[in-house]
Amino acid sequence: MKPRLNIIVGPTAVGKGTIVEFIKNNYPNVHVSVSATTRAPRPGEIDGQSYYFVTKDEFSKMVSAHQLLEYAEVHGGNLYGTPRLPVEEALAKGKPVILEIDIQGARQIKNNLPDARTIFIAPPSWEDLAIRLAARGTETDQERKTRLETAKLELAAQDECDFVVINDEIPRCAAEVVDLLQS
Repeated sequence: MKPRLNIIVGPTAVGKGTIVEFIKNNYPNVHVSVSATTRAPRPGEIDGQSYYFVTKDEFSKMVSAHQLLEYAEVHGGNLYGTPRLPVEEALAKGKPVILEIDIQGARQIKNNLPDARTIFIAPPSWEDLAIRLAARGTETDQERKTRLETAKLELAAQDECDFVVINDEIPRCAAEVVDLLQS
């Protein structure tokens, strides 16, 4: 079976990053793409592993050189994008690829690569999502409010996705995602 590009999407604080990190650590046959971003690193994030942290000027040069599969401005001015070369290399080696991106980026990729699959990670409830975001403690009150407003739009987009997986428990959710990669 030919490996596919798989796009993990979902609202802020749903645990996409935690699920993807679990897959990265427990399923070595899956290639996890590293995104580029202009936002500042959060505590514990490592350049080149968590994200490629770049300036807005560097990001603009990547866009101009067609080095990104997709890119978008999200959460009040930060730019995010998926470097093309590592994804293409992993697929050529026969590895399924996971991208963890926002719904805007997923739409861009699906328009250009219709064989890509989208997997929406959903929270068990809206309340659970709000609690997770607050518990993260990485945003100001205003940033949390903005992210929750965006989350409403993101949740409404789940019907566009090929699959929906509820993140009620990280190992179970990750296993379900990996099963989907292999189907």
